[in-house]
Amino acid sequence: MISKEENIPIGIALKVKAYYELLKFRLSALVAFSGAFGYLLAVDHIDWEKIIYISLGGFFITGAANIVNQIKEKELDKLMKRTQNRPLPTGRLSVNEATVFCIILLIISSYILFIEFNYKAGLLGLLSFLLYGFVYTPLKRVGPISVFVGAFPGAFPPMIGWVAATNHFGLEPGILFAIQFFWQFPHFWAIAWVADEDYQRAGFKMLPNNGHKDLRTALTMMMYTIFLVPCGFVPYLLHMTGINSAMVAVLCGVLFLSQTFYLMSKPTDKAALMMMFGSFIYLPIVQIAFLMDKV
Repeated sequence: MISKEENIPIGIALKVKAYYELLKFRLSALVAFSGAFGYLLAVDHIDWEKIIYISLGGFFITGAANIVNQIKEKELDKLMKRTQNRPLPTGRLSVNEATVFCIILLIISSYILFIEFNYKAGLLGLLSFLLYGFVYTPLKRVGPISVFVGAFPGAFPPMIGWVAATNHFGLEPGILFAIQFFWQFPHFWAIAWVADEDYQRAGFKMLPNNGHKDLRTALTMMMYTIFLVPCGFVPYLLHMTGINSAMVAVLCGVLFLSQTFYLMSKPTDKAALMMMFGSFIYLPIVQIAFLMDKV
């Protein structure tokens, strides 16, 4: 028989695990990487303390936005297989506990972005939090306009990193935003295609063209993906990176685009799943190539 004292550390460990899951660690870590990428591309000398700060700022504010999303979708998450075991639907954490955690993360991330960097980076971070948590989230049940709205906070991280480093906007952070903005559409629509049955249980309407998994939807995905090809060359034209990374970015864009052509020829879940994995590979490869070839 387990004593009450022995149950205490087990209970604490389960709570910690639940808070960890609430963060959506992998998603938050990807955002943190994108923010650090934008910062590193902008600076001449690496300051590891600042890199840690910008990474934590991006991680915490994304975690806060994810928590708002899960609080608002608590009842809907119970309906979907992919989300029914999250901390809130299962009752492992209460809404009050999640809210307090969200506020703490938001305060810490805001302090980092506003105080350790500048108010422009801080305002972009707050705008990202508000758009994701309070605009994108409810729009998911309205229609594919949610993907367009969600593409803005999804594309802000590298821009925030650049602005945090330089304290100004311009073409450079603009093109970093554009690449990640156009990438969002094939990425999210590929996920929505694969998870369509699950999404329908919650009433989510993510796919374009009235939610049909057909040639028209694949064509729409292709139209957004095609912008990635020229966008990948622009950082070289702006003297942000060298020609080698430009060629890598263009090649990755062409390969990613070819997946949309395959989806158009065979509009199946298998083809959409391949495209989803391709979208996860595209962005880090391009970003790492830019960093390794920065001017």
